[in-house]
Amino acid sequence: MSDGKVGKFLGYAIGEIMLVVFGIPIALQINDWAEDRKTRNSELKTLAQIHENLQQDYAKLDLIRNNRRKSL
Repeated sequence: MSDGKVGKFLGYAIGEIMLVVFGIPIALQINDWAEDRKTRNSELKTLAQIHENLQQDYAKLDLIRNNRRKSL
């Protein structure tokens, strides 16, 4: 092996190692971001459903209260 080939190989190897060392945390961060986004969307849907249920319950209670007032 000549010195030129060893130097090229070491440069290539160091580049590959750096790619892995920096690539894995970036990939994990992107994955975490995507999971957080999914969780947030799920939370927003749940909150919207709770809000809708509360509005329906309020309307039912209002109807019950009005019927009770009429009966008294």
